[in-house]
Amino acid sequence: MFVRELSLRDFRSYEQVTVAFDAGITALIGSNGQGKTNLVEAIVYAATLGSHRVATDAPLIRRGAAVAAIRVLVSHNDRDLELQLELDSTRPNRASLNRNPVKRPRDILGYLRAVVFAPEDLALVKGDPSDRRHFMDETLIALSPRLAGTRSDLDRVLKQRNALLKTAQHAARRSTAEVMHTLDAWDAQFARLSAQMALQRIALVEALSPHAVEHYAMLSDDRGPFAMRYECSLPEQPLDRDEEQWTEAYLAALAARRNDEIERGISLVGPHRDELSLQVRELPVKGYASHGEAWSAAVTLRLAAFELLRTDRAGGDPVLILDDVFAELDSRRRGRLAEFAGNAEQTIVTAAVPEDVPAALRGATFSLQNGEVSRV
Repeated sequence: MFVRELSLRDFRSYEQVTVAFDAGITALIGSNGQGKTNLVEAIVYAATLGSHRVATDAPLIRRGAAVAAIRVLVSHNDRDLELQLELDSTRPNRASLNRNPVKRPRDILGYLRAVVFAPEDLALVKGDPSDRRHFMDETLIALSPRLAGTRSDLDRVLKQRNALLKTAQHAARRSTAEVMHTLDAWDAQFARLSAQMALQRIALVEALSPHAVEHYAMLSDDRGPFAMRYECSLPEQPLDRDEEQWTEAYLAALAARRNDEIERGISLVGPHRDELSLQVRELPVKGYASHGEAWSAAVTLRLAAFELLRTDRAGGDPVLILDDVFAELDSRRRGRLAEFAGNAEQTIVTAAVPEDVPAALRGATFSLQNGEVSRV
């Protein structure tokens, strides 16, 4: 799988631009502010429906414009697919596949897969648990796009449940019974969706773990060991991976914590409170790892996700994007990451100067200057 062509309109700094890519290695070279990261950000958005830099779509629409458009031509198994997205500041985003509109933007997920490693990824190991939960869910959806619906439903039910808990917190006595009855109904949905998401995440971490251990050793001369573990907020976890048993366990936990939840006005049990624990030398990466170890751990997560997606042969290699990262790595880590990246079907590298691109990743090169993209 590789991106053959990218066209943007009113996206970030670009009023209009089209870039043709080849399979293999491509380097985008330009000083800060020239728009190289904007190009790869658009590819990431087409693959995940999200930016690796910002949490909302508003900054992606060029200042003064109402709509931004992304068009990506993807080549996979000798077949070209055209993905189009419109990011609209006034109404829901729209998408199309081969120029046929789809019902929801998430219906195009899976047709383009991309794994990006960027300086922001240090938050994967040093940031809040929500960053690691997002990493897990993004990887799950790349593997199985239908889980985007599960994730969306869970977020919607959690939001509604929290609103009800706040209502119950302030409810008059005569309305308490009605609120509790409504909360029971939402609890049933929340427990079922929580069971589905938690079980998927647990299986994902088990699948990622051997790849992560291998890549951390490769990056760090085996100065580990590296370990990852899913920490579930469910107090009593069934021994079996049975969805019904997990649903019942969530229902029991919600019932046991209901008074506490009403008192605080927030859901205290569920996948939104789970954590991906990362350890190096049997110590948490967050708070104990050196700067180099933290970078190795962050790279490790991305490479493990890449390997897992690569083993799903129906999808082929995802596009590997290395966004302005080599200047942050020491020479040993630079060399080993470059060696790995050179074997992907398509690798796109961004850098401020050519010297920041390792020799192993010298391929097609584009220069970005004053808003213009030109092939060198």
